[in-house]
Amino acid sequence: MVHHWSPDTWTSGTPEIGTVTFYVAPGFELLALSSALEILRLTNRAARRDVFRWRTVSHGGEAVNASCGISVAADGDLAQERRHQSHPDRPLMAIVCGDEPTDGRESKALNAWLRECRQRRIMIGAFGNGVVALAKTGLLNDRKCSIHWEAYPAFKEHFMHIESVTTVYEVDDNIWTCAGGAAAFDMMAQFVKQHCGEPVAVNVGELAVAGRIRAGDERQRLPLLRQHGTINPTVVKLIGLMQENLASPLTMAELAAAVALSRRQIERLFRNELGRSPRRYFRELRLEHARLLLAQSTLPVLEVAIACGFISASHFSKCFRAAHLIAPHQARGLPARRYLNVPSQGFQPAAI
Repeated sequence: MVHHWSPDTWTSGTPEIGTVTFYVAPGFELLALSSALEILRLTNRAARRDVFRWRTVSHGGEAVNASCGISVAADGDLAQERRHQSHPDRPLMAIVCGDEPTDGRESKALNAWLRECRQRRIMIGAFGNGVVALAKTGLLNDRKCSIHWEAYPAFKEHFMHIESVTTVYEVDDNIWTCAGGAAAFDMMAQFVKQHCGEPVAVNVGELAVAGRIRAGDERQRLPLLRQHGTINPTVVKLIGLMQENLASPLTMAELAAAVALSRRQIERLFRNELGRSPRRYFRELRLEHARLLLAQSTLPVLEVAIACGFISASHFSKCFRAAHLIAPHQARGLPARRYLNVPSQGFQPAAI
């Protein structure tokens, strides 16, 4: 393996040791936490000295179960961590992994800690549904954040003062958010790049045998896309346009004009790449969005239909039933995976 840097290539001298605190709440995502920890560990290995230290914290200092059931020990409780704020070992960054219950002292203490971090200019971040915990504090208001694509419809409805997007990760005014999962690896690689320089981040990616490190503004996924190998970039662009116009669907003529192709050419591209027409694919995107809205929000069926570009509730119901074999109102009673835990008028949080 070729190493592209030496310990002498730091961006601005030798960075001081920085501590990263990970707050773990019940049901946090182990993949995101382990990815972040590995990035920090590999940075120390590449540097051949301690660049980062880390500690895990829970509300009461107890071990916390991840969503997969594995228990992770905490190094301390939130009260102890708050005392670190005025200590030389105060964190460089505080990251929330998982969302606390919507009521109780846990949520209030977490909010207070995050606000203190912000006041003391400590970078704050969140993985996956930990973004919801940040949103509840109001610290994300009028800022951009990344939210998991499956949680996006309900998150957007409940946090209207936040610019939520389905990118891999976002950094806005030193608030770092990512969709969770492998996106935590990409986000922390950017954190290392910012703290230690690009050559260090490249070397960490090599040590982790990462095929590539994604940029923050990349899309999390192409909905309904399966293992088709390399997708034609024109098709990828068209799918992006479809995703951005779910409420006001573009016509085939508008899609064709956007990529300077004929309607027949994009029809052929979609059939070759995805085995379906662009019109059918567009409808599948809209119906998937409708399914998520029905499962995660209390919007009336008519409003869901309008939000997904259908001209009437009856037309929407007909298409939804054809796709999912149930009526839209029946979809509300189906269990959905838990990404949000936001109180609302009759809002039922999904369950993993």
